[in-house]
Amino acid sequence: MRLVTFLRKGQGRIGCPAGNEIIDLSIAAPSLPTDLVGLLELGPEGMKKAELALKSASRDAFVSVDEVTYLPLIPRPPKIICIGRNYAAHAIEGGALPPSYPEIFYRGATSLIAHNDPIIRPKCSDKLDYEAELVAIVGRKAKNVAKEDGLKYVAGYSLFNDATLRDYQKKSSQWTIGKNFDNTGAFGPEFVSADELPAGADGLRIQSRLNGKVMQDANTADFIFPIDDLIAKLSECMTLEPGDVIVTGTPAGVGYVRKPPVFMKHGDICEIEIEGIGVLCNPILDEA
Repeated sequence: MRLVTFLRKGQGRIGCPAGNEIIDLSIAAPSLPTDLVGLLELGPEGMKKAELALKSASRDAFVSVDEVTYLPLIPRPPKIICIGRNYAAHAIEGGALPPSYPEIFYRGATSLIAHNDPIIRPKCSDKLDYEAELVAIVGRKAKNVAKEDGLKYVAGYSLFNDATLRDYQKKSSQWTIGKNFDNTGAFGPEFVSADELPAGADGLRIQSRLNGKVMQDANTADFIFPIDDLIAKLSECMTLEPGDVIVTGTPAGVGYVRKPPVFMKHGDICEIEIEGIGVLCNPILDEA
């Protein structure tokens, strides 16, 4: 199943993309939650009800994409957990050895934007970099999960552009400040349920493109810490909850290591694509 989060008539809703239309779940199944976290909290039964309702939806539930505005897939996730240097080639290009334990940092919800929203380059920096990333979305409460059971706790996957202010990232030994500028974390557009993809979203091609030029081109098979391992390691120290977002790291090819460096600027278009999941597209605008 595929779902998007959107704004229509002033209300946030979820629905299923269908070509140039979206099937509005709030019309197809009025008794179900109108947000993805609420739906995930109902467990497998809730997802089954949603799937059945979408398959049998009447025409009045179909809405043109021109009538809606995309929202971040989960506008305010319980947690946004980001993994640094999870592809060996990316660690090496930045002058570091591949980590022996995940490098973990957080993003805040105020940094999130949706598909088609502009990524804002702030006045204080011109070093805005792109990062194509796979997102794993937790489907149920997880604590002290064994690696072999890790994928049972993943409801689905999506896309993320972990746009980063490199100069601010380097101001501290912690990366948080460079990763949390407002309007820099593009998230969406689609939630793709885990059953539609290979186990652990393994073996999927991942790309970033800047103004149509391929900048990053790799495969999720190159993860240092695959999804099941991340669930095990994270749940050892924190309780994962439905709707938690795990942003799993970016491959080699980022802008700051290029010679000369390539940073996103006003007027650029950045696309993130992962095989089987879709395309996340955002223009770049300077802060007003």
